[in-house]
Amino acid sequence: MTTALAEKPSFLQSKIGGLPRPFWALWSGTLVNRLGTMVMPFTGVYLTQSRGLSLTAAGLVMAVFGAGSLVSQLIAGTLADRIGRRATLAGGMLATAVAMLALGYSTTLPAILASMFVLGLVIDAYRPASSALVADLIAPAERPRAYGLLFWAINLGYAVGMTAGGWLAQSGFMWLFWFDAISSVVFAVLVWRAVPETRPASSETTTGGGMRQVLRDRLMLAFTVIVLGDALVYSQTFTTLPVAMKLAGLSTAQFGVAMAANGVLIVVLQPLVSDWLGRRDPSRTFALGIGIMGVGFALTAFVTSTITLVATIVVWTIGEIVTAGIAGAIVASLAPPHLRGRYAGLFGFAWAVAGMAAPLMTPLLEISSLALWLTVGVIGLVTAGAGVALGPAIRRRAALNEG
Repeated sequence: MTTALAEKPSFLQSKIGGLPRPFWALWSGTLVNRLGTMVMPFTGVYLTQSRGLSLTAAGLVMAVFGAGSLVSQLIAGTLADRIGRRATLAGGMLATAVAMLALGYSTTLPAILASMFVLGLVIDAYRPASSALVADLIAPAERPRAYGLLFWAINLGYAVGMTAGGWLAQSGFMWLFWFDAISSVVFAVLVWRAVPETRPASSETTTGGGMRQVLRDRLMLAFTVIVLGDALVYSQTFTTLPVAMKLAGLSTAQFGVAMAANGVLIVVLQPLVSDWLGRRDPSRTFALGIGIMGVGFALTAFVTSTITLVATIVVWTIGEIVTAGIAGAIVASLAPPHLRGRYAGLFGFAWAVAGMAAPLMTPLLEISSLALWLTVGVIGLVTAGAGVALGPAIRRRAALNEG
């Protein structure tokens, strides 16, 4: 009994110990913000039912949101390096709160379009600043665990927020907009009061910098392509996967139950394994996770029931857990300290591009389900192979920057 009690703190220490207070303020703010993320999952329903827009008009609104998201990460990354991580994150969250309420009270199509573009521009502006903060605050060896814990907070908060949002929407959509806005303000206040500014004091005029330097970094550009492949595979979860399962004869209820396995596995397993994964070589670990995801999605071609869908989800969720936090740690190891925001912004840009490109794979379903999912699987495996090939260069750069 005494031995077990003595070992327990050591176990907890390996999972959540050793990280500074400002990180936990960032983590708490991220969790609160994602708990309040209720609007975006129901945007299509809100636009068509509450505002009476046609499907075509609703699609236009979502495209405008995507356009804002596409440039958001590059702008936010530059701001994180220029005006500071804390100011960019807090300012982005306050702007998100304003944009959310503006969208909620907009009644005309031009007003909705303008609000959605601004929302796309600011809703994820916190990500490059958050990534740079972790890189500034946490030692290289602990970064995968720290990024993994942020990933866990995002998934936990989103799962709870989406469930609560479904209930609140029955009482009126404005509740969702207000909860989302309030959670954004809470995140901003937490960061402003509890997280110090970590931007390096050296100016770009003395150290060199700017987005041009990032774009001249061939190693970072190559890794961005790998991130794009990873993101393109994962983005099938909210683009082609629901459509394909409908064509396979599964109801939306069956799909929802099966997808719950993704959230449950992440919440239960990810914090338990993040420290162990963090001790492995990042490039090989990231490639392994992408490969597992590719295999999992390829197996979707053979789904005929809820049970077989759950089985494939378990496979690609394991891959998702393996990659969680690793990509952020790799980006941090590649970036000079004064350009961490811009490097993180380029990373986020790859995800935004994948989010817009993933639906373009839907026409493959007209050929066959096998054509779609084998294509996705091949993308995953080729991307994983490229990640392994890039590993030596990543390790050399990391050793140079950490030295």
